[in-house]
Order: sequence, then C-alpha cells, then structure tokens
Amino acid sequence: MLRGSLFARPPIGVCLRHHSAALVRSHSVSCGSDFKIDKMTNQNILNFVKQVIEHAPSDWLKLTTHRLDIYNEGLAKVEFLDHLESLLKNNSVSETALQELPTAFDYIRLGHPLSCLLEWTLAKQQSIDEKNVISFSSMTMPIYAILRKNKLDNINTRLIYRNELPECFDTELLQQVYGYEFDCINLSTVNQLPAFDGITIYINQGKKITSRSQSSEFDFIIQVIKDQGSIVFINHKNANEYSAAIQHVRRRETIAMTPHDCLAILQQLTNTRTDEQSFSSNHEAVYRSIQEINGVKTQPILSSSGLSVQYAILMGLIDDAKTKHPNKDIKIVVPPNCYGGTNDQSRRIAAAIENVEVVDLPVDGDHDMVQSVELVLSQLAKVDAIPFIIAEIPTNPRVEVPDLQLLSQALQKSRTTPTGEAAIAPIFILDQTFCPNVHFLGDDDILAEVKTIAYVSGSKFPSGGLCTAGYAIANTKADYLMHIIEQHLELCDNSATNKQIELLEQQIPSMLSRIQSAYQNTRAFVNHIQAALPAAKINFVSEELAAHGFTPSVFSLDLPAPGNTEVEKEKNKQELNHKLIELMIQELPDEAKHCVSYGQLKGSYWTIPATSTQGTTKEKDKDYIVRVSIAPDMDIEKHKTVFSHFVQSI
Repeated sequence: MLRGSLFARPPIGVCLRHHSAALVRSHSVSCGSDFKIDKMTNQNILNFVKQVIEHAPSDWLKLTTHRLDIYNEGLAKVEFLDHLESLLKNNSVSETALQELPTAFDYIRLGHPLSCLLEWTLAKQQSIDEKNVISFSSMTMPIYAILRKNKLDNINTRLIYRNELPECFDTELLQQVYGYEFDCINLSTVNQLPAFDGITIYINQGKKITSRSQSSEFDFIIQVIKDQGSIVFINHKNANEYSAAIQHVRRRETIAMTPHDCLAILQQLTNTRTDEQSFSSNHEAVYRSIQEINGVKTQPILSSSGLSVQYAILMGLIDDAKTKHPNKDIKIVVPPNCYGGTNDQSRRIAAAIENVEVVDLPVDGDHDMVQSVELVLSQLAKVDAIPFIIAEIPTNPRVEVPDLQLLSQALQKSRTTPTGEAAIAPIFILDQTFCPNVHFLGDDDILAEVKTIAYVSGSKFPSGGLCTAGYAIANTKADYLMHIIEQHLELCDNSATNKQIELLEQQIPSMLSRIQSAYQNTRAFVNHIQAALPAAKINFVSEELAAHGFTPSVFSLDLPAPGNTEVEKEKNKQELNHKLIELMIQELPDEAKHCVSYGQLKGSYWTIPATSTQGTTKEKDKDYIVRVSIAPDMDIEKHKTVFSHFVQSI
C-alpha cells in the first residue's frame, strides 16, 4: 500500500447528508493495456476505478484548493481526464502518478479529482462524452440550471418524473420568484407521453445510480441520489451549450458533489463499500459557536458554500421585495472589483429576473466606500428602487476598512423619493470572510440599526480549508428575513452536508485563536517587506485598525518596477509579481503554495487576483498585484529570508 493514499490510514467516514459509508481497502486489479478506451467493457472500467481509489492521494478527499501551477483553466476537467486515461492505457496507476495529474479544478466547489472520476466512470458506462455528465451536491440545482437557460433562450420545458419530485422542489416559488416556466408530468399517471415542442427532462430518484432507461426520449436525465446529490446526463443535440450553462450554475450558485459522496458512489459502483455509519454532526453546537463569535442570539444558517448562502440571501431578499413592493425595481449594489464569484452571481441573477439590476459600488483604491454608498443610495431613492448592498470588509484585494461610523450613518440616513415618500431603506449584505471575528451585528455594535446579514465562506477560517461550507447570520433588525432566506437555501438543496457540519464543529472553536496567530505572522512578514523593500506599496490594515479587531491575515503587494511609461511599468511589475511568487514556492515547497484561498491551517498562499479570484470582473477593474495569505502555522523566518533574496535579485 502506498503511503499517503486514501487507504494508508484507518477508514474515514464517507459523507451522506444523513448517513455514510466507511472506506475499505480494495484489491488492485490489473486492467491490462491492450484495449481501446472507447471499447471498454464495464468490468474494465470498474477494475480501473478500483485501482485509482486504491492509490488515490489522501488530498483528493480532504483538500478544498488544488495546485495552480499545474492548472489550465481553459482545460478544466479535460486535461485531468486525458492524463488519467493515459494511465489506463499504460497500466501505470500509482499514488505518485495520480499526484502528478494536472489539477482538475482549482477549487473543490467547482469540481475535483473524485467528481471527475465519477463523471468519467458514468460517461464510459453510458458511452457519452465526459463533459455531458455533471455531478452536484444539490438534488435540484441541475434542474434549475436547465430551467434558467431555457428561460433566457425562450425554450419550453417539461419535467417528467415517476411518483414524486424531490421533496424540496417548490413549483410555485420557482415560477413566481425565479420566473421559470415548465410543465410537470407524473409517469405513473399517463400511458404515453404527448408530443412536445421544447426540452424534456427526466428526473429519476433513488438511493443508488441506476441505468438510464428510455434515454432516447429525454434531452436530459437527472439521477437524484437521496442525501448525496444528483448527476445530470446531457443527451440534447446542443450538448456543448447546455454543458457550459449547467457547469456555470455549479460554479456560481452551488457546488459539485462532495469528495466524500463521490467516493461513496464510486465504492457502490465497484462493490467496495462497507456498512453505512452516521457522522456525529451537531448543528446546535455549530450554531452556538457562530452566535458567540458574532455576539448575537439570532439563528444562523449553514450552507454548502459561501456562494450558496449568498445566492439564498439574494433570492430570499428578492422574494421578500416582490411580495412587499410589487413592480418596484430591485438594485443589487456590488463593488466592481470584488471577488469574481460575488460579482458574476449578482449579474447572473439580474440577467434572469425581471426588474433586477446590478449597480456598481466603487469601494477602494481611489474610491471611498462611504462616499460611494451615499451617492448610490441617493440615486436609487430618486428612482424609488429597492437597494441590496453587498460589500466585503475589509475590501478584497486592497484590504481597506471604511470609516464604520460614517458607513453606518450613510446606511441609516433617511431619504425621500421624488413624490416625497420615504425611500426604501437598504439591506446590507456583509461578506465577513476576511475578518469573521469582528463584531458588526450585536445590539450595541456599529451596524445594529442597519438591516444587516453577514456571511462567511467556511472553506476559509471556519473550517481551516477542510470543507467549503458557509454560514450566514443576521442582526436583530434583519432577523425576520432569515426564514425566507433559509426557504430558498432549502429550495436549492444547498444546505451544508453532515460531513461539512462535523468539520465546522471540530474547527470553529479554535477559529479566533487561529485568526490571531495568523495575523501576528502576517504583521511580522509585512513589517519585514517594508524594511527590505521600502518602495513596495503594501495594502494591509493599520496597527490602529488591528487594535479594533480587524486582524486579517491577507495583504496585497504592489512591487516597484522600472519603466519609461505607465504601460512599461505595469508590464515590468507583472513580471516581478510572477518572479516573486515562483521564487517563494520554489524555495519553500512545503510552505508556500499557488493558491487562491485564505484562512487555511498551514503555510502561505500566493496569487494574482486578476488571474484568479477576480475571475469575471471587468478587465479595467482587475488588480494585477500579488495577494498573499498567511496561516497560523508557518516558518516566518524562512519566508523573510527568501523575500530578502528576492530583493537582492532585483
């Protein structure tokens, strides 16, 4: 048995939402290398999968972020599977070979080695292209992904099912709030399907993967596996279009099926599963920890990821606004250079729902968040619109904190519409991922009088990078909204899994001490950079802000670069960015990583936001700077030494 593989330790529980299976060691079976992949027998496929599971690196099961230095975003999943198939052809499966495969997706929420392996296995069994098999942790989101595309393309849709639809499916909510139009037909009540001008989706529910019956009749088959998620098979002639649209929903509004659940299904398919066992996930313990950290008594909600809960927040608020203020325009106010997922998701919602529009909120650099909030809210009052403001504090990637007293005043300020009526007060949606320790929400805190909902990505400090789960919690003034937000979280089946909750339960109690240790390491490194390279521009919190609790462990760095023109200086700066990152990772291979994440347990993480975290942000708003995040457990002296070597080299 190879050291470090999935099985090179005692069995680990495999997550189902309510129950799980333990890992077992399977025997390595040679597939042979003298057959063509496109003519593989089912047994060939399963034998190969057994080998891969046997030798899979343990990181496949436990990491949320993967290596960027061997990742080609344009070939996400494809390059990984191409190299995986080459191992099959050469009969050369080993832990080392699997570790060297190209990164499938840079972030586990989007996909990961085990989700790709599961999709590849099912695609080979069904003789369809791997890109046309997509797994979800949610039982319903692939349905909504197709409904969304068909709505935008003005295509009719019907849902075919037997006996019942997924329990969380709510036809009225989907039609009234999301604007999706579709017909539902229960196969148990009809003898023959009528002709239909549009897209037909067959929803097959069960606890196990079953063969796809009557596949020629359906454009899509969605296999719903209770407590684990769903898998969509695309048969439509425009498969490429739909594959991209469905994958984009998985990227922005939900998550891929979790590694534990993918592994459980692969074990079921290969008959390598043991008896099922439950995880000891304690919702109440996690709720109490979140309440204590935020200094509030309101009830939090737990989601499969930060973007999952952000989606539920926005859709819940839109639902509430449509009910209370029908026909009024809704404005989602978003910083144009914030995290790309937030930016993209907001614009996707606006594109799909009538009377919803995105408004830019410049917040850092040459712009002040308070002034921008004042300007935007005054403009929206003039058109009698409903404002939802999303902001990160500190901002990302410039790590700036606005004057919170003035921000609170700007958000609370009474404004009037052109008819003299009171303008609708904003709801403030606070992305608190960078500083989840700061008290914003308590009855005596700075935002107590502003309707505020804060959310945090759980893959950062709450879990230390061990899972993607997120959470949201409101202050007293906004607490009445949490019920409708939770309703939309459940509609999308985007609640946290039991395995995720178990990890949060284990990690959240140490979160505050980890935040403090990581900040101290970051401050020491920033101080060294300032001394070693005074001309560098560093974006980090001041000592004064840190004394008030703003202790992030991320900073951004503008390196000084020569040049006769601004264009030349920018080009040289970007080259220096890459040189610094490559040197840190080369000299500190066990500490420094190419990574977009933050709040992890060990080491340092280096990225350039314009090429990673800002994603779909408009080009003019991207930051071609170095963003560094520091963990509580790291060798700070080695980092200082390597940076000094970098300074000497330039």
